[in-house]
Amino acid sequence: MRIAVMATCLGDAMFPGAVRATVELLERLGHEVVFPADQTCCGQMHVNTGYLDQALPVVRHHVAVFEPVLDGSGSSGGSGPSGGSGWDAAVAPSGSCVGCVRHQHAMVARRAGDEGLARTAHAIGQRTYELSELLVDVLGVTDVGAYYPHRVTHHPTCHSLRMLRVGEKPLRLLRAVRGLELVELPDAEVCCGFGGTFAIKNAETSTALLADKMANVLATRAEVCTAGDSSCLMHIGGGLARLRTGVRTVHLAEILNSTEAGVEGGGGGPASAAAPAPPADRTTGAQR
Repeated sequence: MRIAVMATCLGDAMFPGAVRATVELLERLGHEVVFPADQTCCGQMHVNTGYLDQALPVVRHHVAVFEPVLDGSGSSGGSGPSGGSGWDAAVAPSGSCVGCVRHQHAMVARRAGDEGLARTAHAIGQRTYELSELLVDVLGVTDVGAYYPHRVTHHPTCHSLRMLRVGEKPLRLLRAVRGLELVELPDAEVCCGFGGTFAIKNAETSTALLADKMANVLATRAEVCTAGDSSCLMHIGGGLARLRTGVRTVHLAEILNSTEAGVEGGGGGPASAAAPAPPADRTTGAQR
């Protein structure tokens, strides 16, 4: 397949490792990956905070940049390049941004009275996938040949869980990773408290949700907490770091891109992880 990567704002500005891992993983699986250089924000921040008029030009630009995805076959026929000028699919290492493209772009266009834009935005959204969706549903892959010898717990992010309904797909991929010990996260489906600007506008609620999420992560005694959204990992990771827990946050794409050869060679994933620290008191940060 010929697959376009949607880097997302956070991926481009703060967490390029997740984007690189997505590209390297898909190329290792035999697919051609393209990066539309003119891509910008998907407009999720504007939509979620109610700035729908301001979101409209962002949606128009995204549609213009990613419209070639409609020229591809849209199927998984073959593992090599599709040969056409279009793309077969678009992918992002973010459930929240894909959720915006798939479920909100057409709404923004329709609200502005542009039915043609709404139809095109909807069609693009149907060919835009979160990474685990692309791997499992489109490419038919659950074992990507990864190797990651660490104790890991998985946080299912709200948009991937509720908007995209990815369900067990990330867990199926993680269970197939050699050396990885997957530990169930208590109350996994509860929000981590980030929610974009929610964490700023409702700081006390956000902090309380984060405290509960960190307590549950620490209860697993995992070395690594993973998720499919860098924004949630930033929120959870910041809290864990402030408490000096020793638990690291690693994007799902980076784990799936880790191989035995990469670990031995110093690339494709960490060679070692910090040993799990004793659970910290979630209010004082003191070790119990």
